Amino acid sequence: MVEIVNVVASGALDVELDLERLADDIGEPVARYDPDKYPGMYLRFEEDAPLITVYRTGKFIITGADSEEESYSLRERFLNLFSDMGVIEEPEDEWFNIQNYVCTAELGEAQNLNALAIGLGLEKTEYEPEQFPGLIYRPDSGECVVLIFATGKVVITGARELEIAEKTFEELRETLSEYI
Repeated sequence: MVEIVNVVASGALDVELDLERLADDIGEPVARYDPDKYPGMYLRFEEDAPLITVYRTGKFIITGADSEEESYSLRERFLNLFSDMGVIEEPEDEWFNIQNYVCTAELGEAQNLNALAIGLGLEKTEYEPEQFPGLIYRPDSGECVVLIFATGKVVITGARELEIAEKTFEELRETLSEYI
C-alpha cells in the first residue's frame, strides 16, 4: 500500500508582490522574509503546518501537505488572506496544480541492493552506498523515481497523480517478483 508523505503543489497569482511589505503586514511567526537568505517569503499558518513559499512574481509553492485536499485547502486560505489584505481582488489564482506526490511503501522483506541494481538494469539504476544508502531506480515509464532501501522500504517521488505512484509501486513489485 502506498502512503502519501508529502504533496507539492504550485500556482500563480496574476500580480507582482512587494514581499518585504507583505511580510511586515502579515507579521511573524506566520510570514518570514529574508531576501539575503532566500528570494521567497515563507508563510506557515500554524507551527508544523505545510509551508507556502511566495515569490515576487506572484508564483507560489505549497510543500508538506499530507493530501491533495490539504493542498487545496491551504491554497484557499492563502488566497483569502491575500484577498482580505487587498493584495488580489478575488480569491482565485491564474493556475494551480499538484506537481509531485512523495509516497512511501513497504516491499515486506529486506532487499539485496547490489543484486537489484544488476537485476533491474544498470542503465535504470544508481547505487553508490558510500554516498546514499538507497538504490535509485528510474522505471521505463519515466513518470517517477523510486528509492529502494535494503530494509524493503520504498520512496516514490515525481508522480503528478497518486494513481501513477500506486501503479509504479505495483509494477515494481511485479518486476521484483521475477527476481525472487
